[in-house]
Amino acid sequence: MSALYPVFLKLDGLPVVVVGAGPVADQKLDGLVTAGARITVIAPDITPAIAARAARGEVTIIAREFADGDLDGARWVVAAAPPAINRAVAAAAAARNLFVNAVDDPEPASAYLGGVIRRAGVTIAISTSGDAPALTGLIREALDALLPDSAELTRWFDVARAARAEWKARLVPMAERRPLLLRKLFHLYESRTTTLPAPTAAASLGATP
Repeated sequence: MSALYPVFLKLDGLPVVVVGAGPVADQKLDGLVTAGARITVIAPDITPAIAARAARGEVTIIAREFADGDLDGARWVVAAAPPAINRAVAAAAAARNLFVNAVDDPEPASAYLGGVIRRAGVTIAISTSGDAPALTGLIREALDALLPDSAELTRWFDVARAARAEWKARLVPMAERRPLLLRKLFHLYESRTTTLPAPTAAASLGATP
């Protein structure tokens, strides 16, 4: 298989179909709800946890078996059902030029979700192409432990956002921006007794202030 092309989707207000309503499907709903998607869950049997989400207005439930037409108008599809149903969902998605994530079932999938870290406006996603989800989880936990805390990362994010606006106004080339940002981040710590949290992007790049 060729290398995957990583991408982050803007799903706010867009229709998403989740086929399956067990615990695995419920785990996938957290990220979709956070993304603001309009979620329809299709399954003959609905767990209490997903029924509770419907009561809160997070999802719409269609309590029956999947039908191909359920994907009409969808922008993103998650198959979290038994393998035979996942294959049917994947075929219906392919016929409509839709990507489908098949949870713990990489063969019919055309998109793979990874371990995700969200902190202070920063999102990091890790994938092992669906082949080793446990390893994905371990790597996610390791990176999560290395990142600065939310308050510190918020300061980095604020500096980077302000710098970007400045550089765009000055037409600073993209290739020059990363070392400039590193210097700005180092300046945050020049008047403080604390040191730059380690390891940092600067350390990994071998940069100096």
